[in-house]
Amino acid sequence: MKNKKDLHLKRVIVDFNKLTPEILALLVEKYPDGYDDDHIITFKNLKNEVVEAVEVTTEDTKYLVKVSTKLALTMENYDDDDYEKFDDDPEAAQPPEDLED
Repeated sequence: MKNKKDLHLKRVIVDFNKLTPEILALLVEKYPDGYDDDHIITFKNLKNEVVEAVEVTTEDTKYLVKVSTKLALTMENYDDDDYEKFDDDPEAAQPPEDLED
C-alpha cells in the first residue's frame, strides 16, 4: 500500500542528460554500493515504451532516473568535490570521459 505522502509528490522522469548534481548526490546517498535489479522499477511511458528507472525521493518530488550504463559509471565514480564548483549549473553532471559520444 502506498504512503499517503507519496500520493501528493510531484513525479518526474529524468534521463541521464538532464541529471542534476543534486539528484546525482541523492542517488549516490540512497544507493552507495550502486543499484541492482531489485531497485529497478519498470514501467511504460506515454509512447508505450518500456522504461527502467531507479527511484529517489525528495520532500516534494519523486524522481525516476532512467537506468543506463552512463548513470551506473557516473554514480560509481562520484566524488562530491567534482561538483562543488558547479553548484549553480543544473547541467553539471556529465558522463564519464570514456563514454562521451
